[in-house]
Amino acid sequence: MTSSELWTRATADRYDAEEAEASSAAVLGPTLAFLAELAGDGRALEFAIGTGRVGVPLREHGVPVVGIELSEPMAAVLRRKVDEDTLPVVIGDMATTVVPGGFTLVYLVYNTITNLLTQDEQVECFRNAARHLEPGGRFVIELGVPPLRRLPPGQVAVPFDVSQQHLGFDTFDLVEQILVSHHFTRDGDGDGSDDGGHYRRENSRHRYAWPAELDLMARIAGLELERRVADWDGSPFTQDSAKHVSVWRKPA
Repeated sequence: MTSSELWTRATADRYDAEEAEASSAAVLGPTLAFLAELAGDGRALEFAIGTGRVGVPLREHGVPVVGIELSEPMAAVLRRKVDEDTLPVVIGDMATTVVPGGFTLVYLVYNTITNLLTQDEQVECFRNAARHLEPGGRFVIELGVPPLRRLPPGQVAVPFDVSQQHLGFDTFDLVEQILVSHHFTRDGDGDGSDDGGHYRRENSRHRYAWPAELDLMARIAGLELERRVADWDGSPFTQDSAKHVSVWRKPA
């Protein structure tokens, strides 16, 4: 097992409800179009497929999808949506687990490469992607740009969501490139004005990485940067972009 923290059954059971906006047609439409174009007539492999937020609708778009997932509870939620013959899932870590056959596309979305908490494991993830790709195939990662420009001297926390139902902020270890995402989520029907609910506290560790560092990992794995954009809609990546979608190609 890698250093990735293992998602529990309780987390898996509420994941889809908490990520309803990210699963909407408005959000997923550009993602699915982007990935389907790269997959072409071939197969796609999703690292850390989770509950199938992307993999299931991509399969419904006609792209054969296979998944790798470390958390059995997350995979169990996916299995309620689609059977094994339609979308096979292998339980294992994305840095070392190998599935049969070749793929025109391997993809890793929603910041999930940061679940690997060491640089060595992230390099192995790139190598594993290259191992599965057919010549000319692509590896795609969606990842936020570390918001360190928002950290004045002496501050270690950055908020990323302040709403009635959720408070979220990241704390940073700048030496080890580790961030911890802290979530305070209101349970129940409380509107925040009284005690009609309570906050559930959760946190998770991640190793953040810069685009240039990922490009070096790709070179180590024998992949070449083909494209980097700011979002799935293809908007240009600039110094002010909050995230990037990067595409590396395995030479033919």
